[in-house]
Amino acid sequence: MSMNGFDSKLIKQGRKGCALQRHEGGKCISSDGGVEERVQSFRERKRLAEVDGDGEDLVGEKMGKGPNCIILAISPANQDLATSDAIKISREVDPKGERTFGVLTKVDLMDKGTDAVEILEGRSYKLQFPWVGVVNRSQADINKSVDMMAARRKEREFWNTSPEYKHMANRMGSEFLAKMMSKHLESVIKSRIPGLQSLISKTIIDIETELSRLGRPVATDAGGKLYMIMEICRGFDQVFKEHLDGVRPGGDKIYGVFDNQLPAALKRLQFDKHLSMDNVRKLITEADGYQPHLIAPEQGFRRLIESCLSSIRGPAEAAVDAVHAVLKEMVHKSISETSELRQYPTLRVEVSNAATESLERMRDESKKATLQLVDMECGYLTVEFFRKLPQDVEKGGNPTHSIFDRYNDSYLRRIGTTVLSYVNLVCATLRHSIPKSIVYCQVREAKRSILDHFFTELGGKEAKLLGKLLDEDPAIMQRRINLGKRLELYRTAQSEIDAITWAK
Repeated sequence: MSMNGFDSKLIKQGRKGCALQRHEGGKCISSDGGVEERVQSFRERKRLAEVDGDGEDLVGEKMGKGPNCIILAISPANQDLATSDAIKISREVDPKGERTFGVLTKVDLMDKGTDAVEILEGRSYKLQFPWVGVVNRSQADINKSVDMMAARRKEREFWNTSPEYKHMANRMGSEFLAKMMSKHLESVIKSRIPGLQSLISKTIIDIETELSRLGRPVATDAGGKLYMIMEICRGFDQVFKEHLDGVRPGGDKIYGVFDNQLPAALKRLQFDKHLSMDNVRKLITEADGYQPHLIAPEQGFRRLIESCLSSIRGPAEAAVDAVHAVLKEMVHKSISETSELRQYPTLRVEVSNAATESLERMRDESKKATLQLVDMECGYLTVEFFRKLPQDVEKGGNPTHSIFDRYNDSYLRRIGTTVLSYVNLVCATLRHSIPKSIVYCQVREAKRSILDHFFTELGGKEAKLLGKLLDEDPAIMQRRINLGKRLELYRTAQSEIDAITWAK
């Protein structure tokens, strides 16, 4: 706070009035009208308040508002000090007397043979600060329009020539009161500077934090808007990658699909139904057609294997869909964790839609590639696994028997066991190759190019359409403007206070 023009928060008018002082030209002088006019004005207001019955409460409330309030307890010298309302109320709101200054008026109007020396010297009623006597203009002086300079000269003459008071004349009068108040007020302000600096610094930090939360203001030109949108999208992309890479939670769910869900789904496949005795006999017989096989029922083997491997398509598709769901969840989390997107609802929706569409394209490609892995296993069998099969058949069968005799239970059971072993071998292979396909087609692509299509479309948009994406709430815009003004004001105050501190 500047010393030029003290704020009324630091000096409050007391019970009997308060002479507010101000600096002009480096000198502390009394406000126009002097102490006596302010006393008179305050008394008029007091009388109006007392009509309502709350005069003392009103004055006490005004004087008791915090340590920055300085109290001038003004009492007339021609009345008993023990009955002074000013002293009474000031004692209630300031019992230690740390901010009470006693002012004695009408010293020149006391009866002959009496004086106020004991009061002014603090023997009659002691205060922490010395009493100050003042001699104001009389009603005749006011009627004659005697100016304040003349009144002050007359006052100095009174103190210097009065036998009772001339030994204390150097610390009496309105001028001394103004200087003493100014010096005390200056010391109070200096003592408040550290706390004020701390409060301003904290307020600046709070404002900057809120401005950071509100985000940057929207650019006005098309290039600035495009750059701003791209920066926001890159922020989202970075958050999304952090989820995938384990910096943020979520990526472990994809591994859970590969390590738990897919193996469990493969184990639940009921190959025993495909390889039941009746089904094996049926498929082997149908595969031979009108002519029985000569050495081994190769077409029967193929049909049995294809029947079993085709059931793996279900778990493979489920794994693709499960990873897709995890990626969509990460997109939603990343959007909510990108603070800039919360600022622009339309852009948030567009980014969410674009990311979801990209994930759906990646899911379709991943599903296609993953099912091709299963189809590859169905389309080409591993020959080495079956090379020993003809020898086993020759040892266990008799080609001279009829077709129905050859397909005895032992022979069919051996075929089912052989097919099951091969299918389990393929399942073990697909358990590792399906995650690789999913990661390559979905996870890797999402990490690399989840918003590439959106960026391509963004480059062709006009400034008006770009502006629609940055449709910030007007209330937030106004809030940011107001905070910016407050921040500038507090920074200016901080600089001025720092300058005062260094000047000391």
